[in-house]
Amino acid sequence: MKKTISLLAVLMFSIGLSACNTMHGFGKDVERGGEKVQGAADRNK
Repeated sequence: MKKTISLLAVLMFSIGLSACNTMHGFGKDVERGGEKVQGAADRNK
């Protein structure tokens, strides 16, 4: 029983870490997109 609980805890922890990395990458993509829009707006003033 303890082995199953430990395995489940490790699995949930690893999924949580991968989700954080995914959200971090998504945030960077959104930031780059915002920079492109800001650059285009500055060029068309």
